[in-house]
Amino acid sequence: MTAAQQKARSKADYDAFLAGCPSRQLLDRISDKWVTLVLAALGTGGPFADGGPCSGEPRAMRYSELSRQLAGVSQKMLTQTLRSLERDGLLTRSVTPTVPVTVSYELTDLGLSLYETIRGLKAWAQLHMDEVLAQRAAYDDRVG
Repeated sequence: MTAAQQKARSKADYDAFLAGCPSRQLLDRISDKWVTLVLAALGTGGPFADGGPCSGEPRAMRYSELSRQLAGVSQKMLTQTLRSLERDGLLTRSVTPTVPVTVSYELTDLGLSLYETIRGLKAWAQLHMDEVLAQRAAYDDRVG
């Protein structure tokens, strides 16, 4: 079997329904709320880019920009999230030797491809939140 055939076969063998499948670990990572929000922030250039909330183009952002935008994220959680995304090849970390050192993060091509999916998920959540809240209230009234 050639290397290309082995690679194609291993791709076909990925099945997230199997406990030991590496794709399950990746799904666990990308389903994290902070991962979703970091990707969304980097993919839109920030909350008030150009023409309105989250309407900009992907761009590099400094750690402090991300920290301000992601209300409620701790320094430790943001650092861990950025490191895991860098490890998975979804973003790059650039260090500029200034005083103090400037560190920025930017989506890779792989990260941009995932961002396209995340953008739809984020938009769906925002569009349907009122309906979900109404369903939760109706459920809570019925159950208890």
